[in-house]
Amino acid sequence: MKRGFFLLEFDELAEILSSAGFRAFRAKQVWEGVYKKKIFSFSEITNLPADLRKFLSDNFEIKTALPQRKRTSLDDTGKYLFELSDGYFIESVLLEAPEGEGDELRKTLCISTQVGCAQGCRFCASTMRGFKRNLDSSEIVSQLLPFVKNGEFEFENIVVMGMGEPLANFENVVKALYIIKDRFGFGARRITLSTCGIADKLKELAEMKFPFRLAISLHGASNDVREKIMPVNKRFPLEVLLPAAKAFAKSNGRMITLEYILIDKVNDSFSDAKLLSDIANSLHAHVNLIPYNRVEGLDWKRPSSDRRKAFFNALKSKGVSCTLRREKGSDIEAACGQLALIAERQKLENM
Repeated sequence: MKRGFFLLEFDELAEILSSAGFRAFRAKQVWEGVYKKKIFSFSEITNLPADLRKFLSDNFEIKTALPQRKRTSLDDTGKYLFELSDGYFIESVLLEAPEGEGDELRKTLCISTQVGCAQGCRFCASTMRGFKRNLDSSEIVSQLLPFVKNGEFEFENIVVMGMGEPLANFENVVKALYIIKDRFGFGARRITLSTCGIADKLKELAEMKFPFRLAISLHGASNDVREKIMPVNKRFPLEVLLPAAKAFAKSNGRMITLEYILIDKVNDSFSDAKLLSDIANSLHAHVNLIPYNRVEGLDWKRPSSDRRKAFFNALKSKGVSCTLRREKGSDIEAACGQLALIAERQKLENM
């Protein structure tokens, strides 16, 4: 059985090649071919001798996510459906959005970490599938590989906020992010991990000096409201989550983002805005306001444009750094897990 190449450390690769009779400098050539030149087929690393290319192809594999379906929205958001080796589906989304208030648009790749999700967030299509399994680190990294052109990634930022809860797949996600940073040379400040708020894992990240950006899916500024939206709040209520977030921010040294999906008449009142302002200011956090993306089978709605702007202005009046995102991909089921859920249902119907 072939070993996953991304799971190898450099010293391990060097030892394997040396034991197989190849010269010591070949390990560096292989490493640079994959991680610097971004060549993901051993047969195409042409500065290697033919016998080494064959040895690598016979013994190792580079998992590359192969799109089974792509949908492009009117705003050029691209949603990609990938089928895994065991028949499960995951998604990645490539979109343009500003990094912060007033910033120019940047291409961002949103990647998944689990098949399905066990967190039960009420706005999310991923959780409607139930939890199937974790992605391994190779499967997480593989979602980047289709988006390479002329040896460079086609995106400037990565957000780990697709299907699944990253901190429920802690070891695989952390390993994948360090592969992306250390081997591909992708800057830590351009990678954001998004969590629903698993406070004990946030403490672990703080202790390990986790260098990447953090986004917390807040979506409710009081325990009562947040519990209606996110069951995880029962386990990690705000009085537990917010101190953990503050400890992370102190350790990490970068501004946290609070993700806040605006749902009509659920979490979009002026009193909600006041509470959210207090939280954001206490954490010195940026707030990312996201209009709700409709999910088939769920009754919630997006607030009107005027109501969204009023909420945004209420935060600004309190001195909160915030962004009101434009709707992205609503015409192509771009909310987390929607396309995979549809594909899975279609596959079952055709069995």
